[in-house]
Amino acid sequence: MSSTRELNPRRFSQILVGVDDSPDAQLAFRFAMNRAKQDDAELDLVTVIEENDINIYQALDKNFITQKRAELEKHLQDYRKIALEFGIKKVQTYIAEGEAGETIVKNVIPRVNPDLLVIGSSSKTGMAKYFGSQASYTAKHAPISVLVVR
Repeated sequence: MSSTRELNPRRFSQILVGVDDSPDAQLAFRFAMNRAKQDDAELDLVTVIEENDINIYQALDKNFITQKRAELEKHLQDYRKIALEFGIKKVQTYIAEGEAGETIVKNVIPRVNPDLLVIGSSSKTGMAKYFGSQASYTAKHAPISVLVVR
């Protein structure tokens, strides 16, 4: 090792964090905020409308989807406000639809172009809550560094 600079941890310029109302996602959000502040990085917040959480009748109801998006947008704006008040200079929000892990890896990361993804280890609903399959998928397939928080 030629210099102490090589021993310093990597600095990130753009951090993407998956948020929902689960305790692990909220932990991930707090970690991402602290890391973004430490690195003076942009913070990107994403939430995913998971198709498995919507039954056929809800999917056919345009008002339901519109209302669901509006609720999620409000939640994202609440998270954004907290991050800005914490001192993060640039905070962006995104809503995506699909299977959370796959959607983040295949659609959100290429669109947003972060250099770190921070996610909670457990999902808030379904079987993924018990197996952490979304976190596992993103850690295995994401083209960027992934930090799984629990």
